[in-house]
Amino acid sequence: TGEEDMEMVAFPLIPKPIEVNYRACTIPYRFPSDNPKIATPTEISWVNVFANSIPSFKKRAESDTTVPDAPARAQKFAERYGGILEDWKKDPESHGGPPDGVSLGRAREHLLRELGFMDIFKKVKDEENAKAISLFPEVVSLSDAIEDEGERLQNLVRGMFAGNIFDLGSAQLAEVFSRDGLSFLATSQNLVPRPWVIDDLDSFQSNWFKNRWKKAVIFVDNSGADIILGILPFAREMLRRGMQVVLAANDLPAINDVTYTELTEILSQLKDEDGQLIGVDTSKLVIANSGNDLAVIDLSSVSQELADISSDADLVIIEGMGRGIETNLYAQFKCDSLKIGMVVKHIEVAEFLGGRLYDCVFKYNEVQS
Repeated sequence: TGEEDMEMVAFPLIPKPIEVNYRACTIPYRFPSDNPKIATPTEISWVNVFANSIPSFKKRAESDTTVPDAPARAQKFAERYGGILEDWKKDPESHGGPPDGVSLGRAREHLLRELGFMDIFKKVKDEENAKAISLFPEVVSLSDAIEDEGERLQNLVRGMFAGNIFDLGSAQLAEVFSRDGLSFLATSQNLVPRPWVIDDLDSFQSNWFKNRWKKAVIFVDNSGADIILGILPFAREMLRRGMQVVLAANDLPAINDVTYTELTEILSQLKDEDGQLIGVDTSKLVIANSGNDLAVIDLSSVSQELADISSDADLVIIEGMGRGIETNLYAQFKCDSLKIGMVVKHIEVAEFLGGRLYDCVFKYNEVQS
């Protein structure tokens, strides 16, 4: 499908007027006082972040067996994307206006698709998903064995951070995991100690005990450990508490993010014949297509389907560095919201937040009803 033929609308839980109340990008790359003809230092450093990712994307594209003459097309991708980035440095007004966290990724994903690369991470996503599916029962039974509710919640939250580390957009991480395999449980115990760089877990937990919410919408992130061992055990716990849960996943592939179709497939593999997720009823679980095709998300444009299904939610959860930190960290909603993610691969984000690399963000905003 893709945005072209899908009806796109603003996410209904953002207060109107949206142009006043919402800005997707967290880090301002430029200010109104900056010269529109000269790239700012922040723009240049972010253009360089994206430029540094070209070799690893090119390598994945070259080995995409679904694409005829992949190596030649991968070379073309590297040259053209590199050229666009250079243009932006020379003239911020080229390519439709100054670069930001949305447009840099959009140029890359759209160019890959234009050259016939529909999903260069497909093979690795399938491998990671298979590995994580086999570990799911173990992760869930360890969680269920924790009797203290607060402790169980904190364990599930640590699992979401641990899963989020497995981000293949990150070269050094891809390296580590191909070497050590999936040491998910070890990772969840070795997170940076609390307090995290943004740490609202205590107030979230007290509302969790009060059963404050009836329906959550969760914008999910990566394939593999992230969705299967991080998000799904947490979503399952919400279902067990009687909540409705909507999982919103990408329409089209971007990096190793899980897509709507892949997530549907993963759940059909995890559920038993009665539709249960290891003993928990899933009739209140919905998978929705967000209409998004990037590793970040601009909530001023989501699918009509997601908008319809989300309008009565009382908790919005946005997970992952791209969607929850680099975009939407400061987004305000009409209902409670939680942004959760780990500052995995961009030292620039860690510096902006005043934290460390691998620091955790757990930002909970409570709306006075």
